[in-house]
Amino acid sequence: MSQTGSHHPVSEETLPSELEQAHQGEVAENPFADPGLPPHEPRRQDIDEKAARASERTVALLFTLSMIATIAFIASFVIFPVDKIIYIWPLGHISVLNFSLGMSLGIALFAIGAGAVHWARTLMSDEEMIAERHPIEADPETKAQVLADFAQGAKESQFGRRKLIRNTLFGALSLVPLTGVVLLRDLGPLPQQKLRHTLWSAGKLLINQNTNKPLRPEDVTVGSLTFAVPDGLAEDQADFAEQIAKAALMIIRIAPENIKDKRERDWAYQGIVAFSKICTHVGCPISLYEQQTHHVLCPCHQSTFDLSDGARVIFGPAGHALPQLRISVNSDGYLEALGDFSEPVGPAFWERG
Repeated sequence: MSQTGSHHPVSEETLPSELEQAHQGEVAENPFADPGLPPHEPRRQDIDEKAARASERTVALLFTLSMIATIAFIASFVIFPVDKIIYIWPLGHISVLNFSLGMSLGIALFAIGAGAVHWARTLMSDEEMIAERHPIEADPETKAQVLADFAQGAKESQFGRRKLIRNTLFGALSLVPLTGVVLLRDLGPLPQQKLRHTLWSAGKLLINQNTNKPLRPEDVTVGSLTFAVPDGLAEDQADFAEQIAKAALMIIRIAPENIKDKRERDWAYQGIVAFSKICTHVGCPISLYEQQTHHVLCPCHQSTFDLSDGARVIFGPAGHALPQLRISVNSDGYLEALGDFSEPVGPAFWERG
C-alpha cells in the first residue's frame, strides 16, 4: 500500500552548491575543521574621522585623569596625617591617608590601562592576520618581515599622528613611577633623632610591667626575668605602642662574679642588669630566658644573646648586641635609670653608625 502526497517542484536554487557540499563533507569528516575568518567589518572610527577624534579625546581624558590621580597620591602624603581616622560607609572607620593613597593610586593605574585598551580597540588596526608556524630561528626574510610589520603597526596605531594621545600618555607614564618614589619615604619613620632616644632618662624609675609599681633591688631575685617600663608610660596614652616599642626593658639578676663583661658589671647594680627587650634583628620582643646559661632567645627567628657577656649575639640572624641601660638605686631605695640606652634599640638602620 503506497502513500501519495503533494510534490513541490525542485529548482537549481534549492540545490546545495558544490562548494557547500564540499564544506559539509569536510565538516562531516572533521567536525573541528577551521571555519576560517569572517569577513572584516570596519569600525565606526575607521570610516568616520569625527568618531575617531572623539575616541582620541576619550583616551586623552583617561590619561589626564591618571596624571591628576598621581598628583593626588603625592599630595595625600602632605595633606593627611597618619593618625587621622574617618568613617566611610560601608568600610567603617579607616585611615584617611590609607584610603586616599589606595584610591588615588588605583585610579591612576586604572586610567592608564583603560586608556590603552580604548586606544587599541577604537583607533589601532583591528584587521586579523594569519601567520603560519615557522621554526624558532627566523630566516633573514622573516626578520625583515617582522621589522616591516612593526613599522606598519606603528603607522596604523597613529601614534605619530595622534599627538594629543601621545603627549598625555607620556605624561601619565612619567608621573605614575613617582608613586613608588614617594612610597619609599613611607617605609619607616625618618630617623632624625627618633630612633636614637627613648623615654629613659636620668632619674626615671623602673616600673614593673606586671604590677605597675616601682622596682626595688630585693624584688629581683637571681635567675628571675622581670619586664619594666619607664615611669610615666601609661597604656592609655596615644603613643603607648610607639614608646614601649623602644623603651621595653628586661631586668635580670646575675651573680656579679658570673658577669664577664666589665662595662656590663659597672652599669649593673649588685648584679641586676637591664637590657633592651627589643631584638636587634627585626624588632620582636624577647621573652625566653634560660637561667643556667644566662641566654635569652628571640621567639621569632631564634636569635640568642648572652646576658652575662654584654648581651652579645651567640646565635641567629641578629646583627648586634642588645643595648644596656645603666641603672642604680635612688635615695628611696628604688631602681632608677642613670640615662638613656647607650645606642639605638632594635634593628640597624642606615644612619646608625
